[in-house]
Amino acid sequence: MKTEGFTIVHDEAMQTGECPVWHPVESALYWVDIEGKTVHRLHPASGKHSAWQTPTEPSAVAPDEDNNLIVATRAGLLYLNTVDGSITELAAAPYDTKIQRFNDGRVDPAGRFWVGTIYEPRDHPRAEMHVFEKGRLRQASLAATTNSNGLAWSPDGKTMYHADTTSHRVDCYDYDARTGTPANGRNLVTFEADKTSGTYGGRPDGAAMDSEGNYWVCMFEGGRILKLSPTGELLQQIDLPLRCPTCIAFGGPDLRTLYVTSAAKERSNAELEQFPASGKVLAFAVDVAGLPQPEYRD
Repeated sequence: MKTEGFTIVHDEAMQTGECPVWHPVESALYWVDIEGKTVHRLHPASGKHSAWQTPTEPSAVAPDEDNNLIVATRAGLLYLNTVDGSITELAAAPYDTKIQRFNDGRVDPAGRFWVGTIYEPRDHPRAEMHVFEKGRLRQASLAATTNSNGLAWSPDGKTMYHADTTSHRVDCYDYDARTGTPANGRNLVTFEADKTSGTYGGRPDGAAMDSEGNYWVCMFEGGRILKLSPTGELLQQIDLPLRCPTCIAFGGPDLRTLYVTSAAKERSNAELEQFPASGKVLAFAVDVAGLPQPEYRD
């Protein structure tokens, strides 16, 4: 189905669709529905769709060397065998699951799975960042956040990007891929946070990196995706037929299709009537190829 130049590749509305990842070996797109407690897979060429339920809310996935998935959930990290559907616990949550859960996650250039949390009371910057490396979780030190999002790495692996949705900011760090250590944190861009201002354009959520080193970020409640240069300059704005994009992934055989997940949870009836694509998975063609997502390596 097409809408205003975009293709709806999965017409079932998610409550909160998140963390799309293109799997090049399978030519498939994976993503999750957080409140739906479901991991999804779609083969765009055939239209075949598969889904797996998880015990608690999933938020991010990472294909591994065996073409199965590491899944971040509220209760911790799971191993999902996509052939037989079996689920195995890898690591218990290292935080209080009553007030935190895993959120956005990506694999770094060396094969580590970075996963941040969301501090659900949202009244203090108490979210955490964790790294799954060689089968073990460790905590990493980044600037204080409340809702960890927007993880991405530059093509040369020397810069790490990270957003805090609550504070409307994106930061970047020098990154040592050998040790998995970020340093020299600095602000890339901070967006208007006052919703009553005439310049409010949403808050930064999930992100992806293109092959030219530009950072593409979803603006939740802003109905748009922004393409930013490595210095934070706005290069392009893509307006969407929905208000709450959550995350993006470059996919397709040439990585020139941009897939967009979105949220329908707690949106008003008026908004859902105005934007019937809300919560669905969209796709559209882009001129520049994305950066391939690394697999988790044990």
